[in-house]
Amino acid sequence: MKASKFIISTLREAPNDAVIASHKLMMRSGMLRKLGNGLYAYMPIGYKSYMKVQKIIREELDEAGCLEMKPTVIQPGELWKESGRWDKMGDEMLKPQNRQGQDMVVSPTAEEAFTALVREGLSSYKQLPFTLYQINTKYRDEIRPRYGVMRGREFTMMDAYSFDKDQKDLDASYDNVAAAYRRIFKRMGLKTISVKADTGAMGGSGSEEFMVESPVGDDTLILCPDCDYAANVEKAACAKETPLNSKGEPQVKTDLPVEEVATPNVFSIEDMEKFFGEKSTTFLKALVYKVYNCALDLSKTEEYKNAETVTEGKQTYYPETYWCVLIRGDLDVNEAKLASVLKASGAELANDEDVLKYSGAPHGFVGPRNLKIPVLADDSTLEMHDCFAGSGKEGFHIKHVEPGRDFTAFMSADVRTVVPGNKCPCCGGEFYMKKGNELGHIFKLGDKYTKSMNVTYLGESGKPVTPIMGCYGIGVDRTLASIIEANNDEKGIIWPMTVAPFQVAIIPIQYKGQMQEVSDKLYEELKASGIEVFLDDRNERPGVKFTDSELIGFPIRIVVGDKNLPNVEFKLRKNAEAELVPATEAGKKAIETVRAELAALNK
Repeated sequence: MKASKFIISTLREAPNDAVIASHKLMMRSGMLRKLGNGLYAYMPIGYKSYMKVQKIIREELDEAGCLEMKPTVIQPGELWKESGRWDKMGDEMLKPQNRQGQDMVVSPTAEEAFTALVREGLSSYKQLPFTLYQINTKYRDEIRPRYGVMRGREFTMMDAYSFDKDQKDLDASYDNVAAAYRRIFKRMGLKTISVKADTGAMGGSGSEEFMVESPVGDDTLILCPDCDYAANVEKAACAKETPLNSKGEPQVKTDLPVEEVATPNVFSIEDMEKFFGEKSTTFLKALVYKVYNCALDLSKTEEYKNAETVTEGKQTYYPETYWCVLIRGDLDVNEAKLASVLKASGAELANDEDVLKYSGAPHGFVGPRNLKIPVLADDSTLEMHDCFAGSGKEGFHIKHVEPGRDFTAFMSADVRTVVPGNKCPCCGGEFYMKKGNELGHIFKLGDKYTKSMNVTYLGESGKPVTPIMGCYGIGVDRTLASIIEANNDEKGIIWPMTVAPFQVAIIPIQYKGQMQEVSDKLYEELKASGIEVFLDDRNERPGVKFTDSELIGFPIRIVVGDKNLPNVEFKLRKNAEAELVPATEAGKKAIETVRAELAALNK
């Protein structure tokens, strides 16, 4: 491609809203243009790399035996009502109506669409297993879109769904796609960390994220240096600990009755430590949470046995519930874990008015007794003894509290936030933390969607059977941005050869005379060999051409100038220094370099 036939629109400075490297460089290099908040268009130079990311994904999934298809982006709302996610998905989902008043959805994800399409043609166990995928547009009405295409409102995803007869088939499908993911990211020059993750609104189990380390990552990774344990903080678990008393000894059960203590102006755990002269590990922290769309069966609780529920498809849930969460005083509640345990779409701390309404006390004095809501006890409380806690009355705390004796929790679960220094549950190593960005996510969904949407096939026994599913996604835009995050310097992008918009740039100092002849000859030689080559034939100063080539990040640059002929300057973008080579050999050297780097990434 010649520059005179192309659009080069580089910027000296990045827009003010660009704060991370990939956003800055994608805007400055002319890869993107912004149409609206969270809405970005790919310009020709960016679209070439964007399509190369898609090509690698497509090639590896096809090689793995997955089948590509093309569902619509606009979906009937009825499908989401069948699955039970019409209200549960939340405000991120855009819900227009057509002219007949029919509810529609601008696809934020594709479980419902794929399940409905498979339902129409699945009849026999002989058709299973299979995995279908799409590379398609999505829309989520992010409340705070940021970081360019790293977290935009409209984006492109690869979604794949396996349909399997049983758990053995699902495990095989899952492992097959996971192996394809590793090949995909390797070919793009990305080093990924595979971590255990929360399934969120998608549901299911067996969840794994493919992350790249990033100082501005949206995710926090908990890692063990002594084994391969890695998890998103929303899912991470740690080894159980024996709670200690103020003497550093295991807490001992007491027979003393609960005693109320006046504690004016004692609100926080720090205040309690000073007042009682005890460690925070001896305190029971009680927090009131507002929980959305809880799908647990609460009919046996006194508080919600007659509460109103909503049924969508085959799923029944409580639109709004309140819970008291008990956790050891030195720990924090992980709200993603809490929502997952309660089979809810979200959880947040209740406001002051609701705290008082359901606990009888303001913040700082909430306790495990006299509550008007169910209690969920974090696992950290199960071995606690002779504790301190809020009394449920303003200005008072209680001591000598024995869990199980003085209060009964509706349920217990791991809802603590794991932090660096906690111990690995697998080997006992001491956790450390990194920031990361999610590129891909895979789930074992089970029958969550096939059951709610009435998908069956005729099994070997001749009876109807519900298939189970796996779900697999890769964010195309986010992956492209992450490649740039991992490969840049102060001058611009340093593309891996597999995803560069062009592999070689030829830059004549002036496009005339012998410089033009040599440039044109090199250009034709490289094109004939299948190399993606860019000839900068613009009537621009050499400095402008060099700056643009480094900003855009062409992996190889060949400079043709009068002073060096019959030699030309040959430079790899990733190297600091250039070398002079005969013009007659430059084409061959470029071809060999391109092919060698492609081979190393693609093997």
